[in-house]
Amino acid sequence: MRGYVSVNLTSMRRILSNNLLSHICLFGRNLPSHASITFGLRSDFAQKFIRKATTDSTSMDLSDMRKKYKGDEECFEESQLVSLDPVKQFGNWFDEATKCSAVGEPNAMCISTATKDGRPSARMVLLKGYSNEGFRFFTNYESRKGNELENNPYACLVFYWEPLNRQIRIEGNVERIPYQTSCDYFHSRPKSSQIGAVVSRQSTAVPNRDYLRQKNAELEEKYKDTEVPMPDYWGGYIVKPNLIEFWQGQTNRLHDRIVFTKSKDGENELEEFQHAAEGGWVYQRLSP
Repeated sequence: MRGYVSVNLTSMRRILSNNLLSHICLFGRNLPSHASITFGLRSDFAQKFIRKATTDSTSMDLSDMRKKYKGDEECFEESQLVSLDPVKQFGNWFDEATKCSAVGEPNAMCISTATKDGRPSARMVLLKGYSNEGFRFFTNYESRKGNELENNPYACLVFYWEPLNRQIRIEGNVERIPYQTSCDYFHSRPKSSQIGAVVSRQSTAVPNRDYLRQKNAELEEKYKDTEVPMPDYWGGYIVKPNLIEFWQGQTNRLHDRIVFTKSKDGENELEEFQHAAEGGWVYQRLSP
């Protein structure tokens, strides 16, 4: 939070300075003897205003918060696609993200789900595998996202690798993966993570953190010499993509967006600006 506040303090000081100078220019001719007093009070007023804004205000102007991305000489052209298979192209960008030391968790992704009547929710999870079939992650089937996927089996994934100025967006339908696959992954996790999955009835209310600590301690003792059984409310999902979009930021905001969509059965005719890709995919460039 401090990082955001410090950026805005600079902006607020600049705005306050400009406003005060404007008032001095307008009224300074009538108050020549007080001009130095006005300048002297400016800093004190600004500091008091800033302190109040950062402690009392529920509104903050963030319009000056922006960063430079890549220049046009570093744009992402269609000729730079390493493959016309979007999953292979994903793999290329994912490999570059894993090799970038500034990217903390390259497999961290936002997954958005929605209720049957279209009310969305989103959260960060970890990608645990991908193939031509789809993108896999694991969670509690009784969680909010689990309930939403049960009633509306579609999701959107977003990977954002800020140091590379890149993001990938994936949309598709979602299915549970086979029980044995989930079980194999569950028992490959550290034992503490297995116990944590049993303790947590995700998205349900608990009285306090001590409640979770106590449950965790009880299960650590119970399973200290035995295997932790995978709970039936825990397992994996696979997102089977029908859209994969590759985005790269440009400083002038003419961002690069190349999107692959899966052709529907029986659709062979390309639309304007579409190009044939591999495996039943087509691609095109979108306006930023």
